[in-house]
Amino acid sequence: MRLDTVHHIAIITKDYDQTIDFYVNKLGFKIIRENKREDKQDIKLDLQLGEMELEIFIKPDAPLHFFPETAGLRHLAFKVEDVEETVKELNALGIETEPIRFDTFTGKKMTFFKDPDQLPLEIHE
Repeated sequence: MRLDTVHHIAIITKDYDQTIDFYVNKLGFKIIRENKREDKQDIKLDLQLGEMELEIFIKPDAPLHFFPETAGLRHLAFKVEDVEETVKELNALGIETEPIRFDTFTGKKMTFFKDPDQLPLEIHE
């Protein structure tokens, strides 16, 4: 067996408008598909950033996870050229970030922020 690459990452959010504002308007993802699923009572939103797809299920009654150390997805990390510049851009959009720190193992700059549903997101050089 040979796995080539990650096709997509799937997350669940609770609010359509907040999801669009955060992921599309602020982070720059492009909407490639949007489908209302009556049988599941949600909206399936497929977004793209570069070669990566993010599959978002918008379900208003979904329970929240308790982070940071629960089983399951720990965080979603984005590679950036300059963490300090990206932090400035995120902060200008009203997105709070943690202090910049260095990855213990790679020595690269990194920090975390959260989406509207408190999913931890990371930027990493």
